[in-house]
Amino acid sequence: MSKPQGFKYKSGQYMFVNCADVSPNECFPRVLIDGPYGAQTQDYKKYDVVLLMGVGIGAAPMISIVKDILNNIKDKEEEEENPLENDTTLQKNKSGSNNFRTTRAYFYWVIGEQGSFDWFKGVLNEAAEMDKNGVIEMHNYCTSVYEEGDDRSAIVTALQRLNHAKNGVDVVSGTRVISHFGKPDWQNVYKQIAFNHTGSRIGQSYSFSSFL
Repeated sequence: MSKPQGFKYKSGQYMFVNCADVSPNECFPRVLIDGPYGAQTQDYKKYDVVLLMGVGIGAAPMISIVKDILNNIKDKEEEEENPLENDTTLQKNKSGSNNFRTTRAYFYWVIGEQGSFDWFKGVLNEAAEMDKNGVIEMHNYCTSVYEEGDDRSAIVTALQRLNHAKNGVDVVSGTRVISHFGKPDWQNVYKQIAFNHTGSRIGQSYSFSSFL
């Protein structure tokens, strides 16, 4: 669907969409939009490093930020290469794109069932393809499978690693992002990010839509 005229938003914001039932005599559905509403993620550009965490369908705004980071980095690189190319570039600099600080991001998506990976399979692959410089570190976690290191998941893990090394595709999620089993060790995640980015301004954002 195309954006209504005058509709402005920031990545990470959300809106409510209502689509009424379509009768046999109607060609197009009547769609009502309420929003956009603000979210904590919309200020991510103020941070050098961001940690994005999504549970279930709550990953949607986090993935939006992932794509926005990659697009902003690409725009910033193009502006630095051609600072006086045209008036549009100059206007973008004046409008605040030079306030973009993020240089590194970590994305964690936790789901309960393997089939849920299909929700964002295309978007995850697109983001992985866009990320030529390895700016985004992405992790998928499936809690319905035994923890990594458990003998019952060892065979799956071995096949998973082999297939990803050979074909670049994870057999569990069907994406280019390697999947892990169980839940993330958040304490270790925080500790490692803090260790890797000492002195950096680090922000985090999470969206939990279900309990696992």
